[in-house]
Amino acid sequence: MGLIDRILRVIRANLNNLIAQTEDPEKILEQAVEDMQQDMIQMRQAVAGAIASLKRTERQVSQAEATANEWYSRAQLALSKGDDTLAREALTRRKIAQETAKILLPQLAQQNEVVAKLRKEMRMLESKIAQAKTKKDLYIARARSAQASQKVNEMLGNFHTGSTLSAFERMEEKVMRLEAESEAIEQLTGNELENKFAALEAGDDVDEQLAAMKANLREGSESAKLPYNRSQSTKDPEIEGS
Repeated sequence: MGLIDRILRVIRANLNNLIAQTEDPEKILEQAVEDMQQDMIQMRQAVAGAIASLKRTERQVSQAEATANEWYSRAQLALSKGDDTLAREALTRRKIAQETAKILLPQLAQQNEVVAKLRKEMRMLESKIAQAKTKKDLYIARARSAQASQKVNEMLGNFHTGSTLSAFERMEEKVMRLEAESEAIEQLTGNELENKFAALEAGDDVDEQLAAMKANLREGSESAKLPYNRSQSTKDPEIEGS
């Protein structure tokens, strides 16, 4: 592998590590759900505060209305006793209470709207959080699968097929050459042994033939050395015929 290839591999490894450290999908998803839950806490606090303010305004309205009714009763009592001045004072207080209730009523309606809106948004956020929690595991599994595929692709990219196959081909050629040499040596050794045994077997045949020839020669020599029959040799054939 050349120097440039090694440098590129180091750069890719460093970039991948940097991306993995800065943008871990699992950490991002976990943090997203955590942020949504923190938003939910703040939303619930806001709803609780709005409801508390609404209840306080409702009590103020109820108290103002009750005060107005009470001063009206007192005005009637003062009139029944013939005290117009006191009755007038009671009616004045009644009017102040009625005006207070009149001012608080629009605020009460507005607060009701705010509370209803906050409750709706809170329900929507709760739904989103539930969906996020449901999908979080799926997204994490998909992220892990993508990371695994990326690693496999990187391994395949770093795997130099040509050089590796060339190495296998060289090793295959070398093994075949060694096998051929071994087979040739075995054949030569086997032929040499066969030749030696064939020579031994041929030598036995020659020795047997040589022994047979010697035996024949001895038999011929012994026949030539047999004693001559003088009686037969001195007889004249012609005499015998007479």
